[in-house]
Amino acid sequence: MTEALPEPVVHPTTRSCPFDPHDGLRELREERPLARMHCPGGRRGWLVTSHALVREVLVDPRFGTGLELQFFPKIPEVELPPPAGMFSVLDPPEHTWYRRKLASWFSARRMRVLEARVEQLVGERLAAMRRTGGPTDLVTSFAAPLTDEVIGELLGIRLADEAGFRRVAERMLVLDGEPGIAEWEQLCQVVAEFVRDKAERPGDDLLSALVADDELTTDEVITMGVLLVTGAKDTTTTTFALGTYALLVNPDQFAALRADPSLAEAAVEELLRYLTILQFGVIRVALADVELHGETIRRGDLVTLSLSAANRDPAQFPDPDRLDVSRSTNGHVAFGHGVHHCLGAQLARTVLRIGFSGLARELPGLRLAGSPDQISIRDDTVNYGVRSLPVDWD
Repeated sequence: MTEALPEPVVHPTTRSCPFDPHDGLRELREERPLARMHCPGGRRGWLVTSHALVREVLVDPRFGTGLELQFFPKIPEVELPPPAGMFSVLDPPEHTWYRRKLASWFSARRMRVLEARVEQLVGERLAAMRRTGGPTDLVTSFAAPLTDEVIGELLGIRLADEAGFRRVAERMLVLDGEPGIAEWEQLCQVVAEFVRDKAERPGDDLLSALVADDELTTDEVITMGVLLVTGAKDTTTTTFALGTYALLVNPDQFAALRADPSLAEAAVEELLRYLTILQFGVIRVALADVELHGETIRRGDLVTLSLSAANRDPAQFPDPDRLDVSRSTNGHVAFGHGVHHCLGAQLARTVLRIGFSGLARELPGLRLAGSPDQISIRDDTVNYGVRSLPVDWD
């Protein structure tokens, strides 16, 4: 008698703790780390929750973004290819070609050059907060404008002057909204102005380098510019705000960072692991039939990789549900893994390390301006975080 297959799961959507992954992911990781999953439109899908399997899939070339397999077979009304230059949805060798155009601008060496400027920007933001006094919203007074300024420094643009850019970019991330075609076009119009300016007045910056590259069309440069800005803005801002919230409700950990500034680098890695803001992980599509963990994944199947569940896997991280800024957090997948590993990882690390260090050093007695249960959680967007973070200090 053939044993009945387990029913496909639905990805959990509720959280008992604002810092923990969705309820039910722990049980799935322990019992069915590779589980069949219901996907929109009736597609065959799988949910991966263990650290080892997530990393295995991310480095296996038989899994890719595979845009044509991921969307076209079941959604015939989607007829347009991705915009030229949208390297984030491409697989090698196309993805590799675009990434090489950008890699040197996000290298550890480049970040060391940028570090002094980030220090200056952090200092200016903190000085402005001290002049104004508290309480204040850390998102709008520090995290978001700092991220805008750092991205602007790298690309040679002034995002802080584009008041609507942030709101439009955020609307693109809403989970239950309509496809963000109108928002995408708005962002392209803004970046197109930057591109025209760089063509006339080039500088020593990333966007000028892309504009000057004869192998790239103007449309490709605009698309790449939008991807670079939107990819860095919300993720860095959200991680900083949610990370500060986590530190403030774990005062022993914030005290440890304040007492020993050398912990800043480890604290950033631990917060990236502990929080992992990408709500539902990353999606890959099987480009061929693949045998994995005793299951046959068919060509065209969608595979959802839960980065948050992987980063709480006790097989990789002892006592994974405890925030420990002194932990040696090796191998977390908050930035992904493999060929699509986050291009801006070093930039995010630099901003977060200097930003958290500045808060700990310059704002003594930093605390929530209210009780933790009054914090408004943002759980309706691709990235999970807080809508605002009211804080005060001595």
